[in-house]
Amino acid sequence: MDPMKVEVKEIENLFNLDPYLRPQEREIRRRHGVVQEWLKKIEKLEGGMEVFSQGYKYYGLHFQSDGSVIAREWAPGAQQVYLTGDFNNWQWESHPFKKLDFGKWELIIPPNSDGTPQIKHLSEIKVIIRSQKNEMLDRLSPWAKYVKQPPKEANQGVNYKQYVWNPPSNERYNFVEARPKKPKSLKIYECHVGIASQEPAVGSYKNFADNIIPRIVKQGYNAIQVMAIMEHAYYASFGYQVTSFFAASSRYGTPDELKQMVDVAHKNGLYVLLDVVHSHACKNVQDGLNMFDGTDSCYFHSGARGEHKLWDSRLFNYLEYEVLRFLLSNLRWWHDEYRFDGFRFDGVTSMLYHSRGIGEGFSGDYNEYFGLNVDTDALTYLALANNLIHSLSSEVITIAEDVSGMPTLCRPIDEGGIGFDYRLGMAIPDKWIEYLKEKTDDEWEMGNIVHTLTNRRYKENTVAYAESHDQALVGDKTVAFWLMDKEMYTHMSTLSEPSIIIDRGLALHKMIRLITHTLGGEAYLNFMGNEFGHPEWLDFPRAGNNDSYHYARRQWNLVDDELLKYKFLNAFDRKMNVLEEEYGWLRSEPAYVSWKHEGDKIIAFERAGLVFVFNFHPTRSFTGYRVGTNIAGVYKVVLSSDDAEFGGHSRIDGNCDHFSNPEGYAGRQNFIEVYTPSRTAAIYAKVK
Repeated sequence: MDPMKVEVKEIENLFNLDPYLRPQEREIRRRHGVVQEWLKKIEKLEGGMEVFSQGYKYYGLHFQSDGSVIAREWAPGAQQVYLTGDFNNWQWESHPFKKLDFGKWELIIPPNSDGTPQIKHLSEIKVIIRSQKNEMLDRLSPWAKYVKQPPKEANQGVNYKQYVWNPPSNERYNFVEARPKKPKSLKIYECHVGIASQEPAVGSYKNFADNIIPRIVKQGYNAIQVMAIMEHAYYASFGYQVTSFFAASSRYGTPDELKQMVDVAHKNGLYVLLDVVHSHACKNVQDGLNMFDGTDSCYFHSGARGEHKLWDSRLFNYLEYEVLRFLLSNLRWWHDEYRFDGFRFDGVTSMLYHSRGIGEGFSGDYNEYFGLNVDTDALTYLALANNLIHSLSSEVITIAEDVSGMPTLCRPIDEGGIGFDYRLGMAIPDKWIEYLKEKTDDEWEMGNIVHTLTNRRYKENTVAYAESHDQALVGDKTVAFWLMDKEMYTHMSTLSEPSIIIDRGLALHKMIRLITHTLGGEAYLNFMGNEFGHPEWLDFPRAGNNDSYHYARRQWNLVDDELLKYKFLNAFDRKMNVLEEEYGWLRSEPAYVSWKHEGDKIIAFERAGLVFVFNFHPTRSFTGYRVGTNIAGVYKVVLSSDDAEFGGHSRIDGNCDHFSNPEGYAGRQNFIEVYTPSRTAAIYAKVK
């Protein structure tokens, strides 16, 4: 097949946006051709993606109207497959599967004499694999919908057990709320159900629905990105070592309680994103996918290509037909069954390159993105996934966690792109941590900050964030902790003695978040608790901390206490989101930066008709400071980080009119004059 003959209807749009892609046209067309070949193959063999992506209706356990039960598995390396459980007194020999073509196995279990199924709701079952070496292997079905770890005191070991989830119709949760429309300005609250409780214990779906969702809505966020939902045996993996891809984590509650949580979010107008891990899988054997059929392949590449050296996990074989069915069906399952509105794909950089991104600097040279290091199989899967997801609804959003900057990742598939709606701006939090760790305040470089916040591909949307869960983990520090950890336990009371450290910390915490929010992308993300400067890192219970939950929770009492200064950061966070909803800078064209002065430590820019002024200087304030604007008129401050309600010193007069001067300045047609105190940020809006 000649790649140049593959038609991509809108491909010229790519080259209009970025002429430097033209030399890569042949490779872009080749990639698109591979995706189209897969779509044609699926159409021919399955009748289309609609059937192919609903593998969960074929595989796994299915209850029929006549009371019979059908079980199916894909285990190409198995010599024989059996089903056992409390329904047959664990006599696995009595229920062998029948071998079908292409590595498929099927078992039909007739109903009881009274017409009821032999397998009941919450029955424990296991799949038994007879390997080619005649080993009898205990396995959980890859399609298991509900798995649970026995309590430690039960002395039953630590491996998860599969339980049948088939409650009577009158006990099932039925969705009642409509899905919200996808936000035009995406403001994401990244969250984790388990650590959302203030108590030193694992939080629940119910607690999150009742107590956390109201907080999120009040803060002005319109989307939640829920982590660690796909079942993972190791809690401290943050959900990134998935063991059961179709099972909602039972440590937080039942599948129906998760459905209710999603419904409550929808009732409150929140768009719900699932953090999905299709980049790799946990190495666990007895309660994971690894060696399901007794071989080291099955769902994964065999040998070295099937192992991630840094993550100690298994890597999917995206070239395998049934693996594609499994993963695409997994996305469909979470969208249809639990009504998740969109997906954030984890570890995309690892998927995109044969090197897994390990040791890669990604200088921006296009040869890095279109050479032999690119894993075409994974790239094809991601395009197929986006093709499927966006065919389900025009309201679906997908986000890629990619640090490499792969061009076309966030362009439509019919342009030759991969189809994501957004990518994470992962360089931004790294830059803030670098500055807080390694530079004194007078060493901060305005040009470097602006470059980091604006260095993104035009028309490939970016989710900007100052910190996510990565910065909260033990071993690192949140922005608040880098700024104020020396005195957060002693000087955060409004009644305590004034503190230079706390004063600086509050000021910079607000400025860092605001400039990230307004300059860094087309969407914004905050990790749970960072909106009020949560004072401690995140550390899950593990052997190294005596299984303590002390750091695996959120201390909501701190922000609720009127005598503590956390309320100031929280109020500022809310104000940012409220103003964005009003003016819409995230859904506007990227900002025009007119000023970045290294000596004054001032950055000024325009976006969405607003003028933004940031003074990062640790000591100097400026009166009558000229700031360029292309829109003439009278301006007033609509947000000042220095207001008393945000813990500031009220040095900026919100009632002052700023008249534009029709004289060119800083490359703009007009300018206004402002007072910009040290370590403050202000937003000016045209009022006349």
